[in-house]
Amino acid sequence: MVLPAILLLAWQWASGRGASAAYVFVPLEQLWTGLQELLSDGTLALHVAASLERALTGLVCGALLGIATGTLMAQSRVAERLVGPLYHTIRQVPLLGLVPLIALWAGSGEFAKLLIIGIAAFYPTVLNTFEGMCQVDVRYREVGAMLTLTRAQTFRRVLLPAALPAIITGVTHAQVFAWLACLGGELLFAAAPGIGSLLLASEQTGRMDVVLLSVLVISLLALVLNLLFTRAARLLVRGRSA
Repeated sequence: MVLPAILLLAWQWASGRGASAAYVFVPLEQLWTGLQELLSDGTLALHVAASLERALTGLVCGALLGIATGTLMAQSRVAERLVGPLYHTIRQVPLLGLVPLIALWAGSGEFAKLLIIGIAAFYPTVLNTFEGMCQVDVRYREVGAMLTLTRAQTFRRVLLPAALPAIITGVTHAQVFAWLACLGGELLFAAAPGIGSLLLASEQTGRMDVVLLSVLVISLLALVLNLLFTRAARLLVRGRSA
């Protein structure tokens, strides 16, 4: 607790070094007043709820499609040869490089934001699902063959359980990218509620206290989401091993 206290004292000291310094290093009392304002009128709750809903919706859509694509590539050599090169080529393009095309094809509304988030979540889930399926121990496959399981039964009872840890890891990574993409989409297409939109609007109106509070909220939400997904992943893997 010593380091945070020192940083707060240094921040407060820097804010008292003149008007220009107070604009950059917003006094702590002003930050507290701004937080009370955002909480009392419901502004913060509105933007946080919008960002979380957007990020989770895009994550679910992108992760489900990624798991399906990774599974298809792992189970079909034809699909791997057709989809694999295209996937590995497109994922080398930075997501921001796709924004102009997304804006051209999907506009700048809610669908465009969800598309950006979905693509961000799609990449890691495809890769982890594919690798998880391909790295299943050959002995498990041989057991399935000995039991004369059908292809669907082998997938459901052998491949999917064995690849589950890798798939969960992919979804956990996708959550991080989805949150970052959500904020990026809100900053680029700031026509709807969201933490990114609040941050951009506050910067344009000179409300540096709200800008700093928005950054703090973004960091805290990212930390909470990461902890929740990591904890859920451990519980799922532990439950599978029990």
